[in-house]
Amino acid sequence: MASLSLVSSSHLTLRTPSLTPRRTSHSSSSVSFSVKAQSVALSQDDLKKLAAEKAVEAIRPGMVLGLGTGSTAAFAVDQIGKLLSSGELHDIVGIPTSKRTEEQARSLGIPLVALDTHPRIDLAIDGADEVDPNLDLVKGRGGALLREKMVEAVAEKFIVVADDTKLVKGLGGSGLAMPVEVVQFCWKFNLVRLRDLFREFGCDAKLRVDGEGKAYVTDNSNYIIDLYFKEPLKDGFAAGREIGKFEGVVEHGLFLGMATSVIIAGKNGVEVMNK
Repeated sequence: MASLSLVSSSHLTLRTPSLTPRRTSHSSSSVSFSVKAQSVALSQDDLKKLAAEKAVEAIRPGMVLGLGTGSTAAFAVDQIGKLLSSGELHDIVGIPTSKRTEEQARSLGIPLVALDTHPRIDLAIDGADEVDPNLDLVKGRGGALLREKMVEAVAEKFIVVADDTKLVKGLGGSGLAMPVEVVQFCWKFNLVRLRDLFREFGCDAKLRVDGEGKAYVTDNSNYIIDLYFKEPLKDGFAAGREIGKFEGVVEHGLFLGMATSVIIAGKNGVEVMNK
């Protein structure tokens, strides 16, 4: 496991193994470098940006990239745009996981394609809402879970960037939303079914609403039912299978067995965890 630590000289020191591909096994190597912190404590956004930029280092010319959605993923997209503009990166294309990521990427001059024409993705970079010790994830609190899963499920490598508040012992353990995207038709019917399915975990189910109190509508014109657990799920794979059996459920926010590396940013530095 890699670690990034603040040292007394107000520098950051990073020792990190190479990020491991999903289907290939490589031995780890150790790399060291330092970045001046100018004697000022780094904010959470500073660390998230540093972690996102570390993930971007895995990009090589000729790659097809999955571009994630959310505040941390936005740092990665921004860095890709900067490297393209400077000429340090070239011959890449991206597949965005939301309309807002698409808008950001286009504004930065990142060439975009679709899964229809590029069904093989070399590398996806995205954030996460929860990360457990097995590098299984809860994602989708930003509302982009369906497109995120479609893109990241076919990525050869999937690097996740998150802050240390996202670490949990078990999925659902944060007590925050685990999203399920559903069709609008009879959404209350599915809300009740989902709540009852996880009754033993003290589950509450709520329709996601926007700032005006109206039902939140995804990029795919669906609704989201957020599940809140008082206890972590015992078996995420079983939970995902049971959710998927309900007619009208489009996708759920359990991303299981997908991440190849997770870069965690915290007040004391950054850790890189590989499968």
